[in-house]
Amino acid sequence: MNKVWNKYREEYKWLFKLGSPIMVIQLSVIILSFSDTLMVGHHGVGDLAAAAFVNSLFLLPNVMLMGLSGGVTPLVGALYSRNDTYQAGRITRGAMQVNLGLALMFTVIMAGFYFALPYFGQDPELLTITRQYYLVLLLAPLPMAAYNVLMQMSNGINCTSIPMWCTLAGILFNIAGNWVLIYGEWGFPELGLLGAGIATVLARFLSLILMWMAFVTMKRYRAYRRGFVDRRKLGRCRRRAWATSWPVMLQSGCEVFLWSVGGVVCGWFGAVQLAAYQVVNTIGQLGFMVFISFAHAVTIRVANYAGLHDEAGAGRAARAGLHINWVLATVASIVFIIWGRWLVTLFVNTEPGSVDGLAVVASGAGLIAPLVLYQYVDATQLTLCNAIRGTSQVKPLMWISIISYIVVGILMMLLFAVGFNLGNVGAYWSFDISLVVAAVMAVIIFKKIRV
Repeated sequence: MNKVWNKYREEYKWLFKLGSPIMVIQLSVIILSFSDTLMVGHHGVGDLAAAAFVNSLFLLPNVMLMGLSGGVTPLVGALYSRNDTYQAGRITRGAMQVNLGLALMFTVIMAGFYFALPYFGQDPELLTITRQYYLVLLLAPLPMAAYNVLMQMSNGINCTSIPMWCTLAGILFNIAGNWVLIYGEWGFPELGLLGAGIATVLARFLSLILMWMAFVTMKRYRAYRRGFVDRRKLGRCRRRAWATSWPVMLQSGCEVFLWSVGGVVCGWFGAVQLAAYQVVNTIGQLGFMVFISFAHAVTIRVANYAGLHDEAGAGRAARAGLHINWVLATVASIVFIIWGRWLVTLFVNTEPGSVDGLAVVASGAGLIAPLVLYQYVDATQLTLCNAIRGTSQVKPLMWISIISYIVVGILMMLLFAVGFNLGNVGAYWSFDISLVVAAVMAVIIFKKIRV
């Protein structure tokens, strides 16, 4: 144990330094997700089921936008290690243009899907609130895309604390907005699920405004602003940002597509199973958001080493990230085993006579076992996929996702959930199988990469 500690001590220190502010952001996102689901769930099981369905549809474009911006971190991180601040600024501007263009395209596509909402096989009684919530969320992709680029650029220069504060401000505003608009406090009308959507969109804009103010005023970003404001042709920068980002975008999109399909499939089994699926997804973020924090830190460290062509350092950073995330997976698993059922009860009304609420708890409790296995395989694939991303050699990520999530995942989803009639339980076991395939492929590919 002492040999391991001495070998990886410096990497542990750097990963905690970089990952801790990201973890604060992610834990805050968990708090927001918990509060959203709690407040919407206590307003009604119908609201919760409608939110689960709409969020499943928007999950794909939102995560793909996050993946597209993720290409900024390895590019800026490599330039940062060489102190090329001017080019880092130009890459950021080029990436901003690419990300906003794609966000606009996704908004148009999702607007088209609005007219198909009655044909997804969901409960027709929920259609009105589903449509209202859906229309409001159409306003979120553009501010989200701009914020993601600025956040990833900041992460690339090893400054993870500024995005943390901007995100925290948006989350606190979102929680307060939920309370006011869902339940009609302080003289506002009681809007239910629609109020949650309005609060979410306003919070996105607030975080973007704060991050932009930090970028244009703070000394930390001054050297990078010179390249960012340069209006000379950015074709090469846009192409470079796109080349590094689109495989990450597709990788993220393929992964989350499986979870979106899961939301639709669980909806075929009724509002109770869909609501339970949404609740356990929210609880499961407790592990995921912590793992992804240190996985992002691994991306930054590997990108710094890749800029110096230090292959041994890149491998050491990835292994240190695995050690940290495996420990955290164990902690998360213990929490879910001991308190999983109790956590589900927090999200619904379980007072005597609340048949739907008690049914959601019973359905959600059946998902705890596959959720525990999920922690370890998800922690492994997240860490190594982000290590691969840090090398900027990202095309293999696309194949990992296509094979594990689209080919294997959807087949297993249909087999377990529909073929074996296991419903949401089958959906979760199919996730585990997909993640095992992704983790094995990521291990093999990272070992072959040379920086």
